[in-house]
Amino acid sequence: MSSRSPLADALRPSSFEEYAGNADLMGPQGVLTTLVKANQIPSMILWGPPGCGKTSLVHVLSQVLDVEIIKISAINTGIKDIKQIAEQAQQSRDSLFSQSSLVFVDEIHRFNKSQQDAFLPYVESGAIRLIGATTENPSFSINQALLSRLRVFTLTPLTEADLEKLTVRGLTHLNAGREGKPLSLSDSSQQALIKHANGDARRLLNALELAADIVGEGSELTLAILEQAVGETIAAFDKQGDHYYDLLSAFHKSIRGSATDASLYWFARMLIANTDVSPICRRLLAIASEDIGNADPKALQVCLNAWDIYHRVGAAEGERAIAQAVIYCALAPKSNAVYNAFKAAKADALKHANEPVPIHLRNAPTQLAKDAGHGASYVYPHNLNTAYATGVNYFPENMPQSEYYQPNPRGFEKHLQQKIAYLQELEDNTQKNKP
Repeated sequence: MSSRSPLADALRPSSFEEYAGNADLMGPQGVLTTLVKANQIPSMILWGPPGCGKTSLVHVLSQVLDVEIIKISAINTGIKDIKQIAEQAQQSRDSLFSQSSLVFVDEIHRFNKSQQDAFLPYVESGAIRLIGATTENPSFSINQALLSRLRVFTLTPLTEADLEKLTVRGLTHLNAGREGKPLSLSDSSQQALIKHANGDARRLLNALELAADIVGEGSELTLAILEQAVGETIAAFDKQGDHYYDLLSAFHKSIRGSATDASLYWFARMLIANTDVSPICRRLLAIASEDIGNADPKALQVCLNAWDIYHRVGAAEGERAIAQAVIYCALAPKSNAVYNAFKAAKADALKHANEPVPIHLRNAPTQLAKDAGHGASYVYPHNLNTAYATGVNYFPENMPQSEYYQPNPRGFEKHLQQKIAYLQELEDNTQKNKP
């Protein structure tokens, strides 16, 4: 049995240079780097997904600032404990004329309102600098009274480049205490491991460490060994991502073709290729607008809801919600009328980019504008029984009145087609009744 520290703990950074990811916060010009140099570290909330470096960031701050860090568990700490810790920190600060202690609460969203309120006077007085870490949106999980006294920093998942550097560090550390051949990873296996980690540093290092244990006296951490370590099938793809984008293309075309089962298959393949659902959900939203459009406007909301559910309940349940959206989009009526209309409108906007706004459509916020006739002949549609003013030109005067949107006779667009025909009938009747 090895007595070594867990790899994720052994590689815990102690300086800004060793910290991986979130360069906007911890890089040379990062916000927190700048605040540390000015010795102006505020009480804060670190909000981000698992494995993005929240705990490591606190460790770096304690090392760089050379201050005590007091860790509190949100699971077994009560109000009495919070007050006792804060008062001890206050006494220590007063007696030693030292900086405020750093009080770190992981998963601070697990504290109830009363527990969170217990921090208020000590944060307010500066007795402690509270650092709360959470995977939940602070706007909903943290009391407003406490949140108003904290600065929120949003951390993002590590990039593939960050994870690649971390993999190299992990292998170097594991090989330092190893006899025989050094551990190695092929490019394809390393890429598969990084894809599996999905921006989570802890997930990557845990898998790497377990794979090293499994390989024993061997040296190459093959894809098969990595799969044993993570307990699931992982797939290696070309580093440029061409194969993954081929999967996205097949996914998109299957939904466009109303091939429900094939759509689900490609969705499952993409989950294996890259557990990050964000590109899949972004593509679903594009499909809902480009290929379904107003034939079923609810498709956009279904896709957004599925993405939101994934983040609220996690992958196990969330992937099923996305699968539900995939089926909905595959079977929804199809129309690219919105896509074509917007494309044509953008082309005309570029062609007629300098045409002035007609006088009757201009705003008149000042008396000078009113005197110039801005908006004077504008007809307010709500004052009419039909809520539609006939004979009004809403395009620039020197530009033809184009008809970009041509709805298809499918789904909800049938009703929109009827509405357009009704409005055209009103226009025609107006022309007929002109003296």
